[in-house]
Amino acid sequence: MKILISNDDGFQAPGIVALYEALKGLAEVEVVAPEHNNSAKSNALTLHSPLYVHRAANGFRYVNGTPADCVHIALTGLLGYRPDLVVSGINNGANMGDDTIYSGTVGAAMEGYLFGIPAIAFSQTEKGWAYLDVAAQKAAELVQHLMPSLADTASRGKPWLLNVNIPCRPAEDLKGFKVARLGRRHAAEQVITQVSPRGDTMYWIGSAGPAKDDAEGTDFHATAMGYASITPLKVDLTDHDTLPYWAPTAASMGGVVR
Repeated sequence: MKILISNDDGFQAPGIVALYEALKGLAEVEVVAPEHNNSAKSNALTLHSPLYVHRAANGFRYVNGTPADCVHIALTGLLGYRPDLVVSGINNGANMGDDTIYSGTVGAAMEGYLFGIPAIAFSQTEKGWAYLDVAAQKAAELVQHLMPSLADTASRGKPWLLNVNIPCRPAEDLKGFKVARLGRRHAAEQVITQVSPRGDTMYWIGSAGPAKDDAEGTDFHATAMGYASITPLKVDLTDHDTLPYWAPTAASMGGVVR
């Protein structure tokens, strides 16, 4: 069994080191991760600048690019083989609700999924790496539980993408795993403005807003209750419900109604 690990916090982040240590006894594991923090880079690929790959003293390889760059390069030539699983994380902070749209952690996992490989994005619900050893152990438990299905040749070609958020709690306070849908957040906080030493106005993106939909059944609710939430994701952005609504508009402009 071969596993590719990446993240968005950078190859030196405690989360990716802990994840590697937790998984290396389960499979052949390689790390290809960003050189620097690339949070909120989503699925961005670097198309107009060269990318370089270096190897760190601990054997991890790092790239001067985005999380998606790392997985893309790994799968299209760097590794020389096709891994059975792509794992991203462990992220320093939650990736729940609308966070998943922007998340570099999810973006790295999604890149593996787009190549037809099962993938998991792991995050802790709070920043600061509290109980990181517990989160890494929970991640390893889930991966180990899923390994028989990865080895099943009948399931090959049917990739899945999981978004997992683990509460920052001691092991005895975690209740296990719960499948949950994505919740929703309020709009982000106001942009922060500052004046540079040269007198130019600088803008900093504000913090994420509070939870808007954290009802029972959401990832917000599950993690608040002490569960590690598992949310299966898909990539199809088509609003299938409104296709019939827009068909007359296309027809009135000389299009075809299907």
